[in-house]
Amino acid sequence: MRSNERRIIIFANGELPELNKARSLLQKNDYIICADGGTRHALALGVKPDLIIGDMDSAGEEELEKFKEAGVSMESFSHDKNETDLELAIHRAIELNPKQIIIVAALGGRLDQTLANISLLTDIRLSKFDIRLDDGVEEIFLCRDRSEIQGRSDDIVSLIPWQGTVTEVQTTDLKWPLRKETLYPVKTRGISNEMIGETASVSIGSGLLLVVHRRTLLVSPHFLRTSAKNGRTEGG
Repeated sequence: MRSNERRIIIFANGELPELNKARSLLQKNDYIICADGGTRHALALGVKPDLIIGDMDSAGEEELEKFKEAGVSMESFSHDKNETDLELAIHRAIELNPKQIIIVAALGGRLDQTLANISLLTDIRLSKFDIRLDDGVEEIFLCRDRSEIQGRSDDIVSLIPWQGTVTEVQTTDLKWPLRKETLYPVKTRGISNEMIGETASVSIGSGLLLVVHRRTLLVSPHFLRTSAKNGRTEGG
């Protein structure tokens, strides 16, 4: 498979709220990079990385030894580096020129790390890639021109101006449409919209728009309420 036809999955060291939903993100031919402590998620999911990169201060010694014996490539950096382990992993991913980059477990845990991980998406070198933060429950990406959201009816979609005002925001197949409107960082106009089908789209005139897509449960809230009243636990 040519490099620009494959996907790269990067495991960061954040939280994974639901392991099975994270597993559903993976495909057979994915190239797997673990950013240091992201090795714990690879182990939990039974995935063999192609590369482990970082200062190796978060990954357990037994984990690293296990992967080393399995022939996994490793790139070790000094702890006194200027980049986070995830940033180093993204640099390597860019060099491989993939079709898509999905960063798993970059959300949750430390707020400073989460904000920094989201900010990494603004790197101008990433503008030509489809790059997303995704844990199976939520996905986050930047819209620089036009983007599509794949999901299901009732999924939550929030549109957040990033680094400044975003103009001519237009959406399709969201419950409350935006028609060439301007979104401001000091306003919450784009928060908590809802998908009305399996695909929605957003386009902008200028700026950077952060798209946060939260997937709904596979069963309806009404079913869950009914089940609770009847003392059942289905649909969890």
